[in-house]
Amino acid sequence: MAKSTLNYPVAPKSDCKEMLHGVEVSDPYRGLEEIDSAPTRTWVEAQAKLTSGYLGALPHRAEIATQLTKLMDYDRLGLPQTEGGRIFYSRKSGLQNQGVLYWKDDTPDAKEQVLLDPNLLATDGTAALAGYDITLDGKLIAYGISQAGSDWTTWKVREVATGKDLPDELKWVKFSRPQWNQAGNALYYSRYAAPEAGAELKQKNEHQKVYLHRLGEAQEKDQLIYARPDHPQWGFGAGETEDGRYLVIHVSQGTAVENGLFYRDLAAGPEAPVVELFKDFDADYSFEGSEGSTFFLTTTKDAPNKKLIAVDLAKPAPADWQTILPEGKSQLSAVSYLGGKFIVTRLVDAHDQVIVHNREGQQEREIKLPSLGSAHGFSGHQKDTVTHYFVTGFTTPGEIYRYDIKTGVSTLTERAKVAFNPENYEVSQVFYPSKDGTKVPMFLVHRKGLVRDGSNPVILSGYGGFDISLTPMFSPSIIAWMDLGGIFAEANLRGGSEYGQAWHDAGRRLKKQNVFDDFIAAAEWMIAEKYTVSSKLAISGGSNGGLLVAACLNQRPELFGAALPAVGVHDLLRFHKFTIGWAWQDEYGSPDDPIAFANLRKLSPIHNVKAMSYPPTMILTGDHDDRVFPAHSFKYAATLQEMQTGPAPILLRVDLKAGHGAGKPTAKQIDETADKYAFLVQSLGMKLAEK
Repeated sequence: MAKSTLNYPVAPKSDCKEMLHGVEVSDPYRGLEEIDSAPTRTWVEAQAKLTSGYLGALPHRAEIATQLTKLMDYDRLGLPQTEGGRIFYSRKSGLQNQGVLYWKDDTPDAKEQVLLDPNLLATDGTAALAGYDITLDGKLIAYGISQAGSDWTTWKVREVATGKDLPDELKWVKFSRPQWNQAGNALYYSRYAAPEAGAELKQKNEHQKVYLHRLGEAQEKDQLIYARPDHPQWGFGAGETEDGRYLVIHVSQGTAVENGLFYRDLAAGPEAPVVELFKDFDADYSFEGSEGSTFFLTTTKDAPNKKLIAVDLAKPAPADWQTILPEGKSQLSAVSYLGGKFIVTRLVDAHDQVIVHNREGQQEREIKLPSLGSAHGFSGHQKDTVTHYFVTGFTTPGEIYRYDIKTGVSTLTERAKVAFNPENYEVSQVFYPSKDGTKVPMFLVHRKGLVRDGSNPVILSGYGGFDISLTPMFSPSIIAWMDLGGIFAEANLRGGSEYGQAWHDAGRRLKKQNVFDDFIAAAEWMIAEKYTVSSKLAISGGSNGGLLVAACLNQRPELFGAALPAVGVHDLLRFHKFTIGWAWQDEYGSPDDPIAFANLRKLSPIHNVKAMSYPPTMILTGDHDDRVFPAHSFKYAATLQEMQTGPAPILLRVDLKAGHGAGKPTAKQIDETADKYAFLVQSLGMKLAEK
């Protein structure tokens, strides 16, 4: 096959080599890690020009963008929250870039009022609300704003009645949502030290500390509540129990599921010691509520699918635990303690089931969901008798229900209205064998009347990591893809939490190859079952899913018709050296360990590109991605472009003023998806009807 006629920009290259565990490792494009250097900026700008020129010349991009815009033009409502006789909720109207936060009195015919509109903070929509917490009396809100997709957030405090901000400002907050104390006059939050100037998006994030910020005081005066300089990689989340008696501190070690759980008895005074309730990091311990000195926790201790227990702080030994809900066959994924009931969500074959239990753990009723649906919500205070929940699915745009905890009655209060007919589409779940015989579930979504003749274009998506499950969720982009004649397939790979701790463990560290085998097997199954053929099968994934796509592309380039790795972890030998990358060593293994290194070297995308013909590939990243450092994508793109021997394009798409994905404006979402679909229409040889 002829080499591509595209004139790729020449990346800055060196003879960089180093000895790692007795192995010489080349890293010729390490200079691209200096993302602000003149050579890197020049190269990125040239890549952007090449990519925009290629995408801009594609024949169907404009009509795809028009259809996406039509589908994205609908109102999306957030779950209501009631505090102090006021109702708070978000709504993203039509094509607004960011959702707006509203409030109104909890009375009939109350007037809706805007509380916070992030669209006014940046003309291009790149300022996003990153979280908020409201005082119990409903008078104040603490809110965080992220700029250009960064994980860094700045938190402020606003008066609800006036809409005016107080002088309080909390900076250098990341991976933390500040929480009000019960009195509503101070905030608990976790922060890092200010990074070096110019290194905000690259510097390692270590030594997180818990502070208490009292209203009206400067951040420099905030009280240090807890820090562990002997454990620089510990992370903290802190908040008071609903009775204000205890401060509960959740202690994490990177992304490990296993954690510590500490507390301070606030009734014993501000200098009371922090008690290390669970300090061995031998299981997941999650605080779900309390009654006096009894904590309700979910845990994986001797229960890989989790159980619900009650722990008396005076007798915290496992022998004294009260088991409220024992471990079941399906994973216990969420618990809310409201109105004296436990509302429990279980994950059954990658979709949700919601059961209500009484205080003793006896089942009272099931909250029925649509087939193959997902539910979240059920938040509130322990004394509440009413809560709300959100239901979605691949063809269910979103429904909000009010749930009466006493009567068990669910009442539909809001339903998203999207310009499509769900009756025209079909959702199914299949189970296919992986390389080692493991049965893996996969969702298939397509228009009704599909003919299995091997001619259908497919987007196969997956994630497979970090104990994260993929459940049915609505996305206008999936509808748009099906309207182009495509099938959307979502594989529930090992490494996720679909079947509890065992499923996660089977796809991490030295078993990471299982995840790639599962994904490759999904593609092979779809071809064998005549849904598609290799030339019409595209693979897509982001973050850990970007690693998945790149690794599978390296291992089986002939199996796929196109690839879209986004914000991926592509350098598995240096990921731990940037921002929060060190935290992923629990998932991938440590490059500093010789056994883990040998495994990572076999899997790392940039270290396993060979000179051969690769299918059309577009690598996506954001210039403000401080989660997965954009140099991962830079280095992989440069390597793949150099080693491509076939005619297919290898493009790098760098989104400006964009990060890892959270808070991305609607306009940017439409542009990115239109680029991806136009690229796939061209790459997969799709024939679209002229309009």
